[in-house]
Amino acid sequence: MVETQLRARGIRDPRVLAAMGSVPREAFVPAGLEVLAYSDEALPIEQEQTISQPLMVALMTELLAPGPGERVLEVGTGSGYQAAVLAAMGCRVTSVERLAELATTARARLARLGYGDRVEVRVGDGSAGLPGEAPWPLILVAAAAPRVPDALSGQLADGGRLVIPVGRRYEQELVLVERQGAKLRTTNHGACVFVPLLGEGGWR
Repeated sequence: MVETQLRARGIRDPRVLAAMGSVPREAFVPAGLEVLAYSDEALPIEQEQTISQPLMVALMTELLAPGPGERVLEVGTGSGYQAAVLAAMGCRVTSVERLAELATTARARLARLGYGDRVEVRVGDGSAGLPGEAPWPLILVAAAAPRVPDALSGQLADGGRLVIPVGRRYEQELVLVERQGAKLRTTNHGACVFVPLLGEGGWR
């Protein structure tokens, strides 16, 4: 996976490649789908959600450019795979999941695999962020919003980076938002398709 899907298609950050190679993706897919864990596609998980394609996880992580020990707000825990990749890079992740059942399963899985000390999973509306703990140096959103939520860009620290899919329900663009003082710089990084971000800052 690392060689044929990631490195061969432009992922260059050695820390991202190492983390993707170290996290056992088969532990994050439902029973019966383990044989497809390293396939070049998104896969269904519980509650009609998905685990993203490996290339998309790597690209989002590379755009986020996290350093060891940095705090990351993740919106949309899902299976916990993206949080595990960030934890493998030494990040301290606070992950917010709307669906309590998914949060419970992901929390137990991450603890069992040894990432529990670096990932805290909470239940709530991640589209509103966590203002009480802002500003956040890094924010990663693993669901698609119709626009960049004001709450999230507003909680971004100076010099901070926010990665989020933005667009229509079934067709989005991967967007990187960088805060430079009072200004926000936005760049696009390719087409993608994610499940919708539901909540105050997403789809109603």
